[in-house]
Order: sequence, then C-alpha cells, then structure tokens
Amino acid sequence: MNAKRELYEELARQARGLLAGERDATANAANLSALIWQTLPDLNWAGFYFVKGNDLVLGPFQGRPACVRIAMGEGVCGIAAADAKTIVVADVHRFPGHIACDTASNSELVVPLLAGGQVVGVLDLDSPLFDRFDEYDAAGIEVLARIWIAAGDRL
Repeated sequence: MNAKRELYEELARQARGLLAGERDATANAANLSALIWQTLPDLNWAGFYFVKGNDLVLGPFQGRPACVRIAMGEGVCGIAAADAKTIVVADVHRFPGHIACDTASNSELVVPLLAGGQVVGVLDLDSPLFDRFDEYDAAGIEVLARIWIAAGDRL
C-alpha cells in the first residue's frame, strides 16, 4: 500500500498548492473536487455537500447530476455528517437507507468536514466498483478535508 500512501501524499501537496492564497470556500471546493476527480482512479463522483439547517445541500462536484438535498442522519452522507465520522461503504446496496443519487455507484467514502468542532459539510466520493475504498483512502481524504477547512473562510 506504499503506492497508495504516496499517491495521497502527492495529492495533499497538490491540494495545498492549489488552494494557497484563496479563502473562498466554494471556489476551493470546486478546485479540490476537480483535483480529486482527475487524480484518483475509478471514481464516478467526487464532491461536497454543505450543512444548511437540517440538510446537506449539494456543493461543487465532478460527475453526474446528484441529489440536491440530503437530510441529516439519512443515507451515507447524512449519517457521516450527523455522527461526525468517516464512513467507508464497500457495497452501497447493502447499506441500510442508502440514497441512490446515481445507480452506477457501488461503493462510497464520506468524510465529514469539521471546522471548530462543528460539521459544516461532507466530502463524498463514489465509485462504480465494489469495495473501491479502504482505510488508506479514508485517511487520505480526511487529510484533504482538513486542507480544505484550513484554506478557506467559513461558508
């Protein structure tokens, strides 16, 4: 797994450089989702949802059109946000309450975005492959989420 660790280290370096000097959270989310989309193999969606009241609302992303609103505590994204914990799902079809925004997705990784101890959104990756994501992916995307938080102003 050294290759995967090195991939995420390089991705983190690129993300820091890409977001350096820009404080706009939306612009940084757009660029980070594009960087992830272009760098990581076997994705069919990479993007952000932001907390708005009791919902997660679609933010910048790469991939096919997606669900616009997800209630906190529902689906993989809503549960990750409500619990403030990263979730790796090997087979979304076996995840109770999974919301199928894209029927081509078979596995998912969702990382909460934590600012000042508060969840402000999630960073969501989907893949058409089963079991696409592992603990290395989770750790790597958690680093990217922290880079995004540190780079921008609050939404």
